[in-house]
Amino acid sequence: MQHRESLYPSDWVRIAEKDWLRVDKLLQANDPEAAGFFLQQATEKFLKAFLLSKGWHLKRIHDLEPLLNEALSYEGSFEKYREVIQQISGFYFVERYPFILEMGLTEKDIKESISEVKGLIEAIKSHLRK
Repeated sequence: MQHRESLYPSDWVRIAEKDWLRVDKLLQANDPEAAGFFLQQATEKFLKAFLLSKGWHLKRIHDLEPLLNEALSYEGSFEKYREVIQQISGFYFVERYPFILEMGLTEKDIKESISEVKGLIEAIKSHLRK
């Protein structure tokens, strides 16, 4: 049976919120790599929810920067999050692919990224409530 992803922004937000909560739990478990992965996943899903609310055609993509670029056509103020988006995109690959050199991802790295990306998440939620 083939499954299709939902095109409803609220479904994406619901899963993004679950991923967001996992970040804190994984930090408490001293697993910053997994916390970074779920931070990337939550951010990706929030961006996709925003884009779907604008009529965007869902794409299977994990790199946050192209999603941000598409979101900018609807909300230019998101540009200020580019640097943290680039950083968080890298967290996906740290957890999913073996690297010769460890990235040395720390709890501090994750917490700083959370602090920086929170504004974007809140802005997305605000747009979705309108």
